[in-house]
Amino acid sequence: MATSPDPYRHLSKFLSLVLRHQPAAIGIQLDEAGWTDVAELLRRLNEHGHPADRALLEAVVAQSDKQRFALSPDGQRIRANQGHSVQVELGYTPQTPPEQLYHGTAARNLPAIQAEGLQRGSRHHVHLSPDTDTAHRVGQRHGSPVVLTVLAGDMARAGHPFFVSDNGVWLTESVPPQFLLPPP
Repeated sequence: MATSPDPYRHLSKFLSLVLRHQPAAIGIQLDEAGWTDVAELLRRLNEHGHPADRALLEAVVAQSDKQRFALSPDGQRIRANQGHSVQVELGYTPQTPPEQLYHGTAARNLPAIQAEGLQRGSRHHVHLSPDTDTAHRVGQRHGSPVVLTVLAGDMARAGHPFFVSDNGVWLTESVPPQFLLPPP
């Protein structure tokens, strides 16, 4: 007997796609700060074969282990907290990072990272974790995980800005190779 797909997981993954990368896939628009109307989002999700109601959406926002999404204080708008490839201005102000942050990746990426540093690719920022456990979990998603130590304090003193998303992910434009320690 086949099991039915998990609606919570399905909605979380699909929200990541439309709120970070492809809002036009279901005909929604994000404002300059990445927000979209909840009622319109729910209508469009259902029209495009992704059944959702307000309760399921609120559960995904509240229970996401990485707190990927945020509802506005009045609950009428929603956005992704970071990771966008579409142009948005999330309004984060520069913050002083801890001396070290961490980046999880797949071992196969090490040669390129050691040569070029960490690049944001199609995203607005490189994502860094405040602890090695989180970085390790991120790296596992991409293959055999390795955790790199980022000398964030040195970077900040050298003039590289850092930001913190609403869900605690540290963001920066790139990490030059001289600010990376190899995995142990």
